[in-house]
Amino acid sequence: MQNARKQPDTVTVWDPLVRIFHWSLVAFFFIAYLTEDELLTVHVYAGYAVAGLVAFRLLWGIIGTRHARFTDFVTGPGAVKRYLGRLFTGKAPHYLGHNPAGAAMIIALLLSLILTAFTGAVLIAGDGYGPLAGTFFAGLSGESFEETHEFFANFTLFLVGLHVLGVVVSSFLHRENLVRAMVTGRKQRGPKPAASREAPAPRGELNGDTA
Repeated sequence: MQNARKQPDTVTVWDPLVRIFHWSLVAFFFIAYLTEDELLTVHVYAGYAVAGLVAFRLLWGIIGTRHARFTDFVTGPGAVKRYLGRLFTGKAPHYLGHNPAGAAMIIALLLSLILTAFTGAVLIAGDGYGPLAGTFFAGLSGESFEETHEFFANFTLFLVGLHVLGVVVSSFLHRENLVRAMVTGRKQRGPKPAASREAPAPRGELNGDTA
C-alpha cells in the first residue's frame, strides 16, 4: 500500500500582481525620492507611477486574490497590540498572509504615499502642470505645501525602514525568508494550530489552508 502523498512545505500566497506591485513601488518610490532636486521631470513621472500603483493596490485589495484582499488581513488596533506583545516574547503566531502588525504598516504606507502624491500634484498644479492644474488645488500651491510634501516623503521613507525591520524580525522568528517569498509568491505552510471549530484561529493566521 502506497504512503499518502506528503503535502508540500510551502504554499502560494502572493499572486503575481501583488509581487509586481510591491517591487515596482519600491523602485519608483526611490527613483522619485532620489531625483526630487536634480531631475524634476523624472521625479514627477516616477510620482505618477507611484500614484498609479497605489490606486491599483486599493482596487486589488477589494477584488484581488484571497491574501491580497484587505478583508483578509486588516484588523483593529487591539489585534496589532496583542500581536506585538506576543512578538516581543517570541510567541507570535505565524500567518500565511500579512500579520496584524504588517497589515497596519501596509495601511500606513498606502496612506502616506497617497498624501505624498497628492501634495506633489498640488505643487506642480501651481505651475500649470498635472491633473490638478486649473483646479481649486492649484491655488494652494506654495512653500507650505512643499514642506508638507517633503514631510510625507520622508515619513514614507521612515515607514519603509520600519517595514524592513519588521521583515527581518519576522523572518528570523519564523525561520523563513520573507523577501524571497515576495519574489516567488510562496511561504512556509507551517504547523496546523490546535484550535477547535468552536475556537477558530485568528483571521489570516496559518491554519494549513491553501491560498
